[in-house]
Amino acid sequence: MKDYLVRGLVNSKNCRVFACQTTNLLEEARKDHDLWPTASAALGRMMSATLMMAAMNKNNEKMTVTINGGGPIGTMMAVTCGDGHIKGFVGDPHVHYTYNDTGHLAVGVAVGTQGSLQVIRDMGLKEPFCGTVPLQTGEIGDDFSYYFMASEQTPSVVSVGVLVEETNEILASGGFIIQLLPEATEEDITYIEERMKDFPAVSSLINEGKTPEEILKMLFEDVEITDHQDLFFTCDCSKDKMLNALSTVGKEELQSMIDEDHGCEITCQFCNTKYKFDEEELQKLINRL
Repeated sequence: MKDYLVRGLVNSKNCRVFACQTTNLLEEARKDHDLWPTASAALGRMMSATLMMAAMNKNNEKMTVTINGGGPIGTMMAVTCGDGHIKGFVGDPHVHYTYNDTGHLAVGVAVGTQGSLQVIRDMGLKEPFCGTVPLQTGEIGDDFSYYFMASEQTPSVVSVGVLVEETNEILASGGFIIQLLPEATEEDITYIEERMKDFPAVSSLINEGKTPEEILKMLFEDVEITDHQDLFFTCDCSKDKMLNALSTVGKEELQSMIDEDHGCEITCQFCNTKYKFDEEELQKLINRL
């Protein structure tokens, strides 16, 4: 099944809802970055939440989400323009921890809690909007929930999950978000709280074959699906962009690359594509500076 996202409204409970399946795009990321299981879970949860957050705005603004909790996984980043395409990476892809009592992937241990979640929205204005909150658990879903409440004053339930095969392949990835509208009543809040108490893990539902629409209908029978969007893990890097990046290092550094290494190689951190530049290309760049 292809990856996609749905938006919906539940007028009877005064909330808007989002759900997504991201299994295939996370498998692409896993292959590109050689992710170990806990690293896959962390990046998958982050990308699912980021894609749903981007779907809350329909003007295709660029959104960059960065998480660094001081844990062994290091800095995590995901970037999307609200068009269903996303790219992302983790500082250390070879991270794997499990909780002793449950055997579940210990994302919070890998991510840590001594840091922050930052969201930068570039809406094409002079200055992008930047919101930053301290991490709560490092489990990603809780941290996005806290971000929505603290930074946007929007009470939200964020459920994201990933299932990884013993051979490291991604079995299931996705999530859902419930956001209360300003008209929400205490009864609406109580209903949602009760509904979430025994609700199955979203990764298990996706692994069973449940679609994003079906998951939302399990939560709210009268949900009205308003939009669909296909999702992809893609990178917009190119040799020209890497050349532009090289131009910022200065003539002396470029000259030393020619003299000492007879060229250079740059690896894109988002997709691990390697770009090689020979002496002639570097000399032309020096001449242009």
